[in-house]
This record gives sequence, C-alpha cells and structure tokens, in this order.
Amino acid sequence: MTYIQPELPYATDALAPAISQETIEYHYGKHEKAYIDNLNRLIKDTEYEDMELEDIIRSASGALFNNASQAWNHIFYFFTFSPDGIREPEGHLRKAIDEQFGSFDQFKKAFEDAGATIFGSGWVWLSKDNDGKLFITQTSNAGNPLTEGLIPLLTFDVWEHAYYIDYRNRRLDALKEWWKIIDWDIVSARYV
Repeated sequence: MTYIQPELPYATDALAPAISQETIEYHYGKHEKAYIDNLNRLIKDTEYEDMELEDIIRSASGALFNNASQAWNHIFYFFTFSPDGIREPEGHLRKAIDEQFGSFDQFKKAFEDAGATIFGSGWVWLSKDNDGKLFITQTSNAGNPLTEGLIPLLTFDVWEHAYYIDYRNRRLDALKEWWKIIDWDIVSARYV
C-alpha cells in the first residue's frame, strides 16, 4: 500500500487570516508531504506495508510511529477546518460539552489552556471513549489518543511550524484564532 497525501477541501488561502496561505503551503504542503513520504519509505517490504494507518499508529514505535502518527494527525487537523462551516457544536456533542465542561466557553478555555501549556512540541486533543465521555488531553511530539484507546474528535497542532509564520511565539493567540475556522459539523460527525 502507498499512502497518498489528500488534497485539501479548500483553497490554500481560504482560512486566512486565522491560518495564512504561506503557513498552509509550508505546513501541509511540505511538512505533511515529508511525513507521508517517510511513512511510505519506512513501511516498504515490512509487515506494516498493508496495514491501515491507525493500526500502524497503535502498534509501531520509533521513526515509523512518528511519521505514521504525524501523517494522520496533520490530515485530521487540516480536515477539521472550513472557511464557511458551523462555528459552534450542536446536538449530542454540544450537550456532552455543556454537561462535562459546564459550557462551550468553559470548554474552549480548558482546551486553550491545555494547548498553551504543552512544553515544547505536541498536540492538544478533544477525544471520547467508547461510552461518549469527553477528554481533553495533551500529547508530546507525534502523540495520538488512538494509542490510549480514545477516539479523537478535534485537535490543535502546537508545534511551532503550525503557527510561527503567522503568530511568531504567540501560541495562545493562534489557539484563539483557530476557533474561527473549525467546522463543528465535521467534529460532530466524529462524535457519533
């Protein structure tokens, strides 16, 4: 199997000013491409060659895990955004957020705090367990909640390459702006 980098469902300038065209061209166009190219090189002629990407993430380690997980994480991240999506959760996900975090605003604050306090590079996640309970978690480097048995719903990339062109060292400013481009229809579909 050869993994192919999917085309984004929006133009590279469609998320500006929250994420600039330059950031997308570097972040998705170059960083993500490198992860996929490395993944394909690392799985060639191994037992991982015909595995689904999620199964590689759950079972691999070292460079293979890092590249597989980063390839998956970036696709998951970039395919959460839309220039014209629903900007707040509705339905069952909204109810779960309100019940478990007190309100959507309190959830956003907790998510931002988690993203802002990761030391170094990593990801902040909203995930659920098999019972629908929600969790905000931090992962370092290429970490992914799939390895903990959780189902990811939303993530923000807090590696510097995700925000430095647009926000320099102001990670929290980036986190606050990204709410403006989340398509909650996509996130809600993952909650089902």
